[in-house]
Amino acid sequence: MAGILDRFATIIKANINDLLDKAEDPSKMIEQYMRDLTESLAEVKESTAAVMAEETRTKRMLDDNQKDIDKYEGLARKALAAGSEDDARTFLKKKQELEGKNEGLQAAYAAAAENASKMRQMHDKLVSDINTLQERKEVIKAKAAVAKTQQQVNKMTSGSDRAEGAMSAFDRMEAKADAMLDQANAMSELNTQPKSEADELEKKYEAMGVDADVEDDLARLKTEMGMQ
Repeated sequence: MAGILDRFATIIKANINDLLDKAEDPSKMIEQYMRDLTESLAEVKESTAAVMAEETRTKRMLDDNQKDIDKYEGLARKALAAGSEDDARTFLKKKQELEGKNEGLQAAYAAAAENASKMRQMHDKLVSDINTLQERKEVIKAKAAVAKTQQQVNKMTSGSDRAEGAMSAFDRMEAKADAMLDQANAMSELNTQPKSEADELEKKYEAMGVDADVEDDLARLKTEMGMQ
């Protein structure tokens, strides 16, 4: 009996700290813990019923034994009234045997009653604790849901920060590309041969010569066509 009581005394604790320390999802772990407690309650209820039945059985035996004691007491009185001391002695001897048995039955009943009381207290406390935890479960699940939402918000915020970081990186890369293009244009300009002033003048006068030839040719055509 002591083993049963010791075993079920630990059910209320039920390793909840270990469960919650390892919990990745408090909502799921709370549900699992409640299922474990409900299963434990069924075991406690069954054991409590068995202990209470033992209490009832020992009480019945004690009561029946007391009835027999009273019966033989009555028979002894009747025998004396009938003038038979020998029969009275026989009945009183049986009564004394039953009284000796009664002491053992009293002790057994007292132990059974104490065990039944402990089991009933444990059962009632477990029921009360389950009801309390059932109420707290909804609060814990609500908090866990809010925490998950907050985590999502944090992830979104982190994503926004990364986008801002990418924008900044693009700005830096664009500025670097502009600088490279400016440098390339400058190198191209530097690599171009400087123009000679004489060459430029030469081109000017060559163009003027072409224009003069054209004018001479035009005058010739007019003369031949009688337009002058």
